[in-house]
Amino acid sequence: MSKSKHFDCLVLGTGGVGSAALYHLAKQGKRVAGIDRFGVAHDRGSSHGQTRIIRQSYFEDPSYVPLVQRAFELWEQLQAEHGRDLYYQPGILQAGPSGGELIQGVLASSAQHGLTIEHMDVTEARKRWPQFAFDDAMEIIFEQRAGFLLVEHAISAHVEKAQWAGAELFVGHTIAEVKTGGSCLEVITDQGTFTADSVVVTAGAWAADLLPELRGHLRILKKPLHWYAADADLYSNRAGCPVFFFESETGGYYGFPSIDERGLKLARHSGGIEITNPLELDRSLDTEERACVAGFLRKHLPQVSDQATDYSVCMYTVTSDSHFIIDRAEADERIVYAAGLSGHGFKFAAALGELLANMASGESHGYDLTQFSARPR
Repeated sequence: MSKSKHFDCLVLGTGGVGSAALYHLAKQGKRVAGIDRFGVAHDRGSSHGQTRIIRQSYFEDPSYVPLVQRAFELWEQLQAEHGRDLYYQPGILQAGPSGGELIQGVLASSAQHGLTIEHMDVTEARKRWPQFAFDDAMEIIFEQRAGFLLVEHAISAHVEKAQWAGAELFVGHTIAEVKTGGSCLEVITDQGTFTADSVVVTAGAWAADLLPELRGHLRILKKPLHWYAADADLYSNRAGCPVFFFESETGGYYGFPSIDERGLKLARHSGGIEITNPLELDRSLDTEERACVAGFLRKHLPQVSDQATDYSVCMYTVTSDSHFIIDRAEADERIVYAAGLSGHGFKFAAALGELLANMASGESHGYDLTQFSARPR
């Protein structure tokens, strides 16, 4: 590839957020390209594993709600424009102790933003969802607006829409460096050099390799995903089984109704083994973690089989406070990035892509990003 290959903007990393940024930049009419070490919708990062939850009543912090509301709009637009199923809305069941982080956080976000939720006690929840088992001390909140996204379909749809709008895609390129200081930015890869007026970094677990300011501020965790055989009449999407998130005495657990022969998907949101090199992620089964998941399953979804049907591994790239970092690079403000999405970022990907595209283009985005700045950390 010739060194003279120049773009208005380059997107480094085309997973959940990067694929969305690529699309929004192409939609703006920019000459844009995406660069990735792996292929489209690959399984080597954080954006894979069939499904991700999307919800408005955000227990992590009410400040996320406007961003996720925009994401809902953009996911629905993408689904309509592309014609591929990306989003399902069975609602989310959230259960935990009354004074816990989950219930208190959901109530705070719902009150601040006027969200529609159903807040109920255990007796009512047991009648409505007999396939779940709730502790007597739990409170339950149901949000009908919530549901799940098909991860690989969503990424592929963004990339395809971007390419239809004129974007280029370079896969199999390992990015060595982003050089600053000149009239344009240089992105050096093992297969050649690109230049651009601006750069969007959405490299996930590799973000700190490209942005020195992030070194020491991000941790990478191995996060297993599990599937179990389940009665389709009780636990399938077509039967109306909701997505669920439980705050229990052994941590946070989330899951999805069955959508194919693999059955119900379940994962542990808390915990995780820290790794140092994402290229050397141990994908073998963590039997201790599996035992925790199986224990949660027996207690709270007792009618699901203990027969595991599939297993996968992804990564969380986490910050010290689990909040996102969305900012401009200290070395050069022509570089914008989102990093440290901490295991709850995919639902926002459509909106984060639009936001980063606007930042890279110098357009207004309308969000207060003070909380997400890298500077105070």
